[in-house]
Order: sequence, then C-alpha cells, then structure tokens
Amino acid sequence: MKKTLLLSVALCLTMAGIAQKTLPYKYEDITSPKFAEAVKQSGGICVIPLGIMEKHGPHLPLGTDMYESRQIAFRAAEKEYAVVFPPYYAGQIYEARHQPGTIAYSNDLVWRLLEETCNELSRNGLKKIILLNGHGGNTSFLQYFCQSQLASRKDYIVVLFREGNDPVNGKEIASLKKAKLDGHAGEEETSMMYSINPSFVDMEALRNESGLDQDRLAGLPFAYAGIWWYAKYPNHFASDINTPDKRLGELLIESSAGQLAQLVKYLKTDNTIQQLQEEFQRRADNPIGK
Repeated sequence: MKKTLLLSVALCLTMAGIAQKTLPYKYEDITSPKFAEAVKQSGGICVIPLGIMEKHGPHLPLGTDMYESRQIAFRAAEKEYAVVFPPYYAGQIYEARHQPGTIAYSNDLVWRLLEETCNELSRNGLKKIILLNGHGGNTSFLQYFCQSQLASRKDYIVVLFREGNDPVNGKEIASLKKAKLDGHAGEEETSMMYSINPSFVDMEALRNESGLDQDRLAGLPFAYAGIWWYAKYPNHFASDINTPDKRLGELLIESSAGQLAQLVKYLKTDNTIQQLQEEFQRRADNPIGK
C-alpha cells in the first residue's frame, strides 16, 4: 500500500513537471486561463525582443533584427522559463528612411508604445521586464527609456539585457570569424539568419552592394551628428565579408541565449532593483529629509 502511494505521488510529480515544461513561453500561444500559471512559472518575468523593419544589406530580410532577437529569447526561455512578448518592431530607425521597406514611426509613438506595453504587462502580473535589443539604432533610446523609469513611481522594473564575454563559446566564435569589418548585415548577422533558416539569406545578392566605410565625415572635429551612419554606410550595410557560417550563427545565438537565461534566473529570485527603486522614490519625494 505504501509503495503504491509513493508511486502515485511520484507519477503526479512527474506529470506536473511535464505540464510545467509544456507551458508555452510565447505570449501569443498562452491561453487566457493558463496565463496566471505562466506568470507564476516565469517569476513575473517577460522578455520583449525588440527588432525593426529596415534594410539589411542586399541579402537579408527587413525583419532580420526581429527574427534574431526572438530566436535568442526563445532559446533562453527553453533554458530558463520566461514569457516572451510577440513580434515587436517599433523603434528608432530614422537613419534608414532612404531605403525601401523601412518603417520609421514618430518619436512620440515609439516611446508611448513601449511605455504602455510595459504598463500593460505589469497590470497582467509581469512585473520584471527585460528588453532584448536586436537593433543597434535602438541602443541610446532604450538606455534613456530605462533611465526614465526613475521619473515616477512604478510597480515594475525594466532592465536592458547587455551581453558580455562568453567563456564557453567565445574562443570558438572568435576562431570562426573572418570579417575585419563586421557590422550591420555582416558576417555575424548573416550567419545567424542562415542558422535560423537558410532561405532567409539571398545567396545570389551577397555581393551586390558595398558595405565598406565611406567615412564622409572624416574631417568633422570633436562633434557628433545624426547623419554619421549615412555618412559611413549609405547602402545601410556595414561589412567586408558577409558569407554565412552556420556554426558561427548557432554559437552566436547560443551565447546570447545562455547569458539571457542567466539574467532571467537571477531576476526570478532577486528583488534588489525593486527595493532600490522604492528607496530612491522615497528619498526623491522628500530630498531634504524633513
């Protein structure tokens, strides 16, 4: 009798584990009745992979950044469960307005959409939001967005994932890279897209345009200008080699996903950011302490 009871308990625990593992991590795939379970299992963490609609050289899709960031988020969620937000492609991309297919929303809309998305995620119980940026042109915008969380009280936190050195995959990644200039739509991005789906890479168009730096503001002293990217790369393509390497692409995705999973795991149990935000706001409400 005791043995049968133990077997029944073990079976129930096994089934519970299976159910937990099969809970979808894609926001759009979770049913409404199971959403609360997803919030609990994720520790209230939602990853927003941010992409953009822009030219990626002559050979990659407009949605490259979105595909890459989502693939990294998916791989991370498989390692450490988190809810992954649906396709998101509103961001800063004015530097590509001269290229066909670019969707460049207004500053106000881009800001409000991200802010209201975070507000709505919090309202639904997802209080720890990770921004996973797949688009270089978003970097300054997203850092400022995070800084602006201190402008008023929030019942949630927003953090921007920042990739670091990878002691596991770093050496092999470095050994596989051939490009000396590797930026937008270059060797790394082309390899990542090829590893996601080879059909995403137009092999016939790989060398149709130059991705070399034209450095047309070389004489500008001690200044930053918004036109800097266009001055360097008018073809919206920055690379001297863009031949795909599937292994390189797989390693790059795995490296980013592993680090993102570490961040998710940390945030599940650590509430330091929330505590510091609360402390900050209490002091900000009464800075002279009277």
